[in-house]
Parts: sequence; C-alpha cells; structure tokens
Amino acid sequence: MTRLLDAQGLEISHEGHCTRLKWHRLRKRFADPLFSAEVMAEGFAAGASMELDLRVRADGGFVVLHDEELEGETTGHGAIAKTSIGDLSDIRMQEGDRPLILSEDLAAMLQSAHPAALLQFDMKDDYEVVGARGIAHLAAHFQDIAASVIVSGGSLDLIVAVKEKLPRLLRGIDPTEKLYDIRKASGWKAVEIELRADLSGPTEPDTIYLHWPLILDAANQGLDMIALCQDEGKRVDAWTFTLKDPEAGFSEQEWRGFSALMTLKPDQITTDEAPATERAWRRRMTA
Repeated sequence: MTRLLDAQGLEISHEGHCTRLKWHRLRKRFADPLFSAEVMAEGFAAGASMELDLRVRADGGFVVLHDEELEGETTGHGAIAKTSIGDLSDIRMQEGDRPLILSEDLAAMLQSAHPAALLQFDMKDDYEVVGARGIAHLAAHFQDIAASVIVSGGSLDLIVAVKEKLPRLLRGIDPTEKLYDIRKASGWKAVEIELRADLSGPTEPDTIYLHWPLILDAANQGLDMIALCQDEGKRVDAWTFTLKDPEAGFSEQEWRGFSALMTLKPDQITTDEAPATERAWRRRMTA
C-alpha cells in the first residue's frame, strides 16, 4: 500500500474498484497556478488524468483558457475568437506572467506522455464558433495521439463533429445543467429517461461528466446514475470535489459526501487537491 507521504494524486482504490483523480484545470494542488505547463508536464510523466479548457482562436487553432474574453485570466483584451495566434504571442497569464499554452504546444508535449496519461479538452465554444476549421485543426494536430486525449463540451453538435472527423478520439458529454433543470421541472424519472437518451445519442460518449452532489441526490432517491452509465459501457467523472483544508483532510461533512460518492464507484473524480485527497482517504481508511 502506498504510504501517506507518497501520494501522487493519481487514483484511489476501494472495494476492488479504482477511481482516478483528475487534476482540474491542470492543478495538482489548488495553490498551483491556473493552467500550468509545468504541472501538465509532471502529470504527463506520472500518467495522470488532467483537464484543461480550450477556446478557439481567430485562425482556427486553440488556446488554453476558460473565459470567452482575454481579460481576467490574461494581460490581453478582447474576444479570444477574434484573436489570432500572432496576437497572442506577447500576452501573458495574469498569474505568474507565464506565456499562454497553445494547442500546438499541447500536441508537442503529448508526444512524450506516459501511456496512462489522459488529457481532457473541455471545449468552451459551441460548434458555430469552432466551425469546420477548428475541427480540422484538431484532426491535424491530435489524430496520431488520440489515445491520450478526450474531448468534451456542452455543445453536442461539436462533439458529433469531432466524432465524424476524429472517430478514434475519446468523447465526453456533460448533461448536468440540463438534468438539474429536468429534475426541478419533472422529477427524477424524467432525469433517468433523459440520461438514457444521452447515453445512446449521436455523440456516442465514452465518459459522462456529472456534478457530484447531483449524483448523491439521485442516489438518495433511488437513481444510481453511475451504475446506469456503467451498465451502458460508459465511464463517469464526478466533478468537482476539492478539500477546503487539504492539510487537515476531510471535515466530517466532506467525509460523508466523499465516502458516499466512493461507494457508488465513479470511474473518476475531478479535484483541485488530488494528492491531499488521496492522503486524506488513506488516513481515514487506515484509521
């Protein structure tokens, strides 16, 4: 068994099931800078599962950012979709004065990634914004390293377009917001019907991303969303669980939620504190 001090934040094993810990926005720890190339390189070497956000540029390529505008995350100004690769060269991240990570950088770094490493491209633009040129850019740069990449997004049209152009690339969908609305309007049975429709829909997803409180609320009402997805051959990522005090570990409330979630056996949990979560879990289990 891995010692507490040796936690890498890669996975947790429980009752014969392995749950990967995904590094949210390329953060191994919450103290890490947002979208850190250094942390990403560390994750590639260790075989970690990691997530980043992509925004399309004016030239059809992508840049690793969350927001639609350059303000806030970077020293730049204006809409990213109207900014070309040349215009981004002098722009820096607000945090740490670091250069931006471009999709071309990702393609180069992925060439030397550990075989177990998995990088999630969370596409923040709809297909109308990305367009055929953006899909062609993904195909040109990531076709040969498809095993290390999974593309997700809120736009189902975009994910279908990715499937058609890059059929070997893994795909993920996140119906969480829609399912919350359906639960409020029509109840849990309607949620189940809609989720089943998504699982068999045209995106043919490999992974379903679900808000972890939604998963627990459903389970309390007799709907095991994780088992439902896994029975259809899909993986489930429960997002985003981050310890409030990583040094202290789980509070009693956090432990109740996390241990209940682990009992449902998700395939992956998104977190901003992966090593601390692994240590806190082992501490509780050994105690």
